[in-house]
Amino acid sequence: MKRYLFILFLAISFSVQAQSNTANYKYIIVPEKFSFLKQINQYGLNTLTKAFFEEKGFTVYFDNSEIPEEIATDRCKALVVELQENNSMFVTNLTLLLKDCKGAVVIKSKAGKSREKEYETSYNLALKDAFTSFNDFKYVAGNPTTVTTSTPAPANVAAKAAPAPVNQPIVAKTEQQEGLLYAQPISNGYQLIDATPKIVMTLLKTSVEDCYISNNGNGNGVVLKKNGTWFFEYYKNNVLVSEKLSIKF
Repeated sequence: MKRYLFILFLAISFSVQAQSNTANYKYIIVPEKFSFLKQINQYGLNTLTKAFFEEKGFTVYFDNSEIPEEIATDRCKALVVELQENNSMFVTNLTLLLKDCKGAVVIKSKAGKSREKEYETSYNLALKDAFTSFNDFKYVAGNPTTVTTSTPAPANVAAKAAPAPVNQPIVAKTEQQEGLLYAQPISNGYQLIDATPKIVMTLLKTSVEDCYISNNGNGNGVVLKKNGTWFFEYYKNNVLVSEKLSIKF
């Protein structure tokens, strides 16, 4: 049980590393054309990306626009957006990266996916799905914050995560998620698909058998098997919630 709780704290502690990595940035630069596309602002992805980060409080410029002297003389004050495509035959797959002036990845989103057949709709839905990794990522003057990256925090960081108060119950409530979920293998774990079909959760492998770091699009937690039954456990308002899942591997 202690190992499961450690992995849960590890998933939550993603925010610690991301926050330290973004503490010095308020500017974001978006290319006017993403490298895998043929046209400027094709499918409206570039303006969509710019608008998204502006809503988060950042000052955003296209790379072809006149940028202020503060950035022109020191490009290391801005993060640069890169969008990567890794499509399969039936799925549009987009990953959003924020890089520093040396090309190092500061933050990487989850792989946003869409199964829509129409290109413009599919690319927009996949990008919006990738954006969910940045739901709590925002800039407040002097205090930018984020909660999600693709790289787990080091073990020593996770170990420092504050334990629950002594008088707090280990599990406050148990919920049943309706419907059978189908597990589809991905490179580092599984994605859970409902009958729609729609991707409802990703499972990332850990060193513990039958225990995965997971994300349902709203937050991080762990999926683990207890007494032959799968559960998705996560913290909500500082209370541990356990959702019973029906998964077919």
